Amino acid sequence: MATERQRAVLELLQRPGNAHCADCGAPGPDWASYTLGVFICLSCSGIHRNIPQISKVKSVRLDTWEEAQVEFMAAHGNDAARAMYESQVPSFYYRPTPSDCHLLREQWIRAKYERQEFTDPERQEPYSAGYREGFLWKRGRDNGQFLSRKFVLTEREGALKYFNRNDAKEPKAIMKVEHLNATFQPAKIGHPHGLQVTYLKDNSTRNIFVYHEDGKETVDWFNALRAARFHYLQVAFPGASDADQTEGFRRRWFTMDDRRLMYFKDPLDAFARGEVFIGSRESGYTVLDRLPPSTQGHHWPHGITIVTPERRFLLACETEAEQQAWVEAFRKVVDRPMLPQEYAVEAHFKHKP
Repeated sequence: MATERQRAVLELLQRPGNAHCADCGAPGPDWASYTLGVFICLSCSGIHRNIPQISKVKSVRLDTWEEAQVEFMAAHGNDAARAMYESQVPSFYYRPTPSDCHLLREQWIRAKYERQEFTDPERQEPYSAGYREGFLWKRGRDNGQFLSRKFVLTEREGALKYFNRNDAKEPKAIMKVEHLNATFQPAKIGHPHGLQVTYLKDNSTRNIFVYHEDGKETVDWFNALRAARFHYLQVAFPGASDADQTEGFRRRWFTMDDRRLMYFKDPLDAFARGEVFIGSRESGYTVLDRLPPSTQGHHWPHGITIVTPERRFLLACETEAEQQAWVEAFRKVVDRPMLPQEYAVEAHFKHKP
């Protein structure tokens, strides 16, 4: 009987949505949460084990399954879980991939199942409010020592500021949201919650390195920065910030120049509104001929998702023929190995917002 039940669980992996980890998208999940009804990878299963009050896990192939557990998995599955736990994910919120650091994946899983932040938009205030103030440990430029600094992010002013003293009236630095980018760099910074914030000053790239002892606080800052950046741009991404907004996408003119995808408000514009670097599959870039099922205002049948190591770019075409042509063009680029000089171009893009 145990073998029969195990076979039934393995068959469930063949259902749509179950062939990839419910949380990070890794292919071939070998574990399952039999209390949430999702199939997950080994890495994510370790995180699930740390929230036993919410999730209990078993190996799909090695553990013994009870009949009721098999029935529960059959009645649920990854697609059903996403519909429930990811129904209100903000467009700017970063969804981790298998290659992302442990903290990003852990806080994504806790946000989904433990705090259920994406079932009710009111639970997302910490990173959606448009204003954030708090203290972060910042590495000094000269001595490398981390010191507590006050940070203020304000969408109204379009800036992130930090102050050297709590009572300082003038900020030490003002980083414009339009030139801001943030990535997790735990190994580089030497802390599991290490965040690198890149910005432009006098047309040159500057970096600051920060962390917070509370992992949730660090991820909330990370997504608050993404929210501010997203609301500033409102270009080529689902515009879900306004409750009365019915169309998730803005019409833009796109041009492909080798590995650079540029978009313009008007074909005759002198400057691109933004650029996306499209690297090779070996470097973590993929192109999907669809939009994530959780995309707000999801009534676009001809969607494209460009997955980069840092984020996803969501596009939509008016016709299926246009979609297929763009997907084919993107995939030719992704399937082509990168040349040595292209890695330098990629590094330049990673320091751009």
